Amino acid sequence: MSEPKRYLVTSALPYANGPLHIGHIGGAYLNADIYVRYLRMKGKDVAFICGSDEHGAAITLRAKKEGKTPREIVDYYHELMKKAFADFGISFDEYHRTSSDEHREMSQEVFKKLEAQGSFEVETSQQYYDEEAKQFLADRYITGTCPNCSSDKAYGDQCEKCGRSLSPLELIDPKSTLSGSKPVLKETSHWYLPMAHHESWIRDYIGKGEYQDKPHHDPKEWKAHVVGQCMSWVDGGLQSRAMTRDLEWGVPVPVAGADGKVLYVWLDAPIGYITNTKVWAEKNGKNWEDYWKSDESRLIHFIGKDNIVFHCIIFPIILKEHGGFILPYNVPANEFMNLEGDKISTSRNWAVWLHEYLEDFKGRQDEMRYVLCSIMPEQKDSEFTWTDFRDRVNNELADILGNYVNRVFVLMHKYYSGTVPEISGTPTEAEQAAATEARRAYEAVGKAIEQFKFREALAEAMNIARAGNKLLTETEPWKLMKTDPQATARILYACLNMVADAAAALSPFLPFTSGKIADALQINPRTWDEVIQREQISSGHTIGQLPILFEKITDETVAAQVEKLAQRQAENTATIEPIKDTIDFETFQKLDLRIVKVLAAEAVPKTKKLLKLTIDTGVDKRTVVSGIAEHYTPEDVIGKHVLFLANLAPRAIKGVESAGMILMAENPQGQLSILSTEREATTGSTVK
Repeated sequence: MSEPKRYLVTSALPYANGPLHIGHIGGAYLNADIYVRYLRMKGKDVAFICGSDEHGAAITLRAKKEGKTPREIVDYYHELMKKAFADFGISFDEYHRTSSDEHREMSQEVFKKLEAQGSFEVETSQQYYDEEAKQFLADRYITGTCPNCSSDKAYGDQCEKCGRSLSPLELIDPKSTLSGSKPVLKETSHWYLPMAHHESWIRDYIGKGEYQDKPHHDPKEWKAHVVGQCMSWVDGGLQSRAMTRDLEWGVPVPVAGADGKVLYVWLDAPIGYITNTKVWAEKNGKNWEDYWKSDESRLIHFIGKDNIVFHCIIFPIILKEHGGFILPYNVPANEFMNLEGDKISTSRNWAVWLHEYLEDFKGRQDEMRYVLCSIMPEQKDSEFTWTDFRDRVNNELADILGNYVNRVFVLMHKYYSGTVPEISGTPTEAEQAAATEARRAYEAVGKAIEQFKFREALAEAMNIARAGNKLLTETEPWKLMKTDPQATARILYACLNMVADAAAALSPFLPFTSGKIADALQINPRTWDEVIQREQISSGHTIGQLPILFEKITDETVAAQVEKLAQRQAENTATIEPIKDTIDFETFQKLDLRIVKVLAAEAVPKTKKLLKLTIDTGVDKRTVVSGIAEHYTPEDVIGKHVLFLANLAPRAIKGVESAGMILMAENPQGQLSILSTEREATTGSTVK
């Protein structure tokens, strides 16, 4: 393939419903940043685009959980993520958001064009509806058992355990995440993308690299697991997919008869790449269409494996149907990163959160960048542990890179007061071997980055420091200073230039450290090819003082981080109350347990925890006081059928006589859940 005139690089838009963790960074952001920094050093025209994904069910679920509006949720997490990215050195050219006016306009324009030209099919179908919440359930509002791997925590659009994409109707034993009840099927109309119409060209695009009868990319450059997952979808027959949802939060469907409907997040969010490019272009006096609609541009998507089919099949179909857009040249999706022997889980708080790392390890971004790149899950899942973090920082960054650079600076200042000496004489075999290895490693770094082999590229960059260390160890210039000062000058001259080369090679990976080295060397940044073409530091150049590059990670630091994770695990597996003493059956029979209906509910004045409920027992109507106000609003419980202990002796609570008890479940964290029935029950039914 010919060299493109410009590059458009995107990273997956993160959901603005929680903070970033190291799994996110190692999956779709650090690799993209390394690639972009390398392209910039090559002098390429590149736009690095990302932004917050602020629509979809995940946002509304978080809002409901925290008792906030979706807008409050996305505003908070957008700023938190944007700052964390910037502080960590992820160098986006534009980080925007899908809740913006610009994005609403762009995504609605795309939808209207597709709708006008007949790209969609409007279908009325049976979809799940929560009768208690009184709303249709979007994919993420439904959980159930995965038909593929039997995980009981699958969502209506995807099983996060096995990665299989699903439809809500495929789930076994589905239930609503809003009320916990079993949903019913109810008719609703939606706009569907008939993907089966596109099977032929998608097969060629993925499998042969051809698009519109011409080569678009070399399919051999795509990762095997990316091609495999896509072809599995195609071979299984592409199914129509709804491009709209019955939700209140999102981009409204811009056609008549679509009240209460919004664009499907996987139509809405990828268009965010286009919107954000347009926003960036307007700020910088560029034409966004040059990056999206020119055959001289190359589009690269960096994502995790759970988003492969959306970026390789659904989004390309949308782009082709719209017309005029280029398709992704490559989608180098990574696998998943695990943590201390377990899957990273935001719901269980089992994660190393990026903003917390930046707070705990101030000024040490490059240490985490190095470790995450070293274990990047490029072809298979990988694992982060704090002991491995310590060992890689101490044994590799500090002992190899930091030690080498420091030795060279110390010797240069000791023998030459920091001014590079004149050199003479013929380089020895050891000197020539070091220079050859450093040059080979430097060129290998670039080739590996271009092939999206970032772990290999980082190892090659470190090989430059290894070559310099080997030269120092083998030649011992501090001993030669007395017998052959010309050799000492040549060796330190070569080593100083290898320091400069190592700093350049490591710049995409360790930008903060490379900047410190360049400042201490008192040299200007070089392009990638300039490093190959000539040496940067010549005789007469003066270097400055080198700061400490890497402090060793102590065992105490590791222990503190492991303890933090242990505390989180303990919070999620808090001690369950032991089973109480055994009672006989006759004692149990004395309990009058019934299903009752809540007719009315109101807060008990001057209390935070109490609700006053009016219930129908089927025999009479009663007043009870229940300590659930911190977990349920009056509106949440009115109309529910709940479990009730009817023959508990009445007692006065805050001046209200409570005749009976609403039964609830309390988890180890103290959260209360009303025990309601899954299906409609007759008021007054007894529980046996």
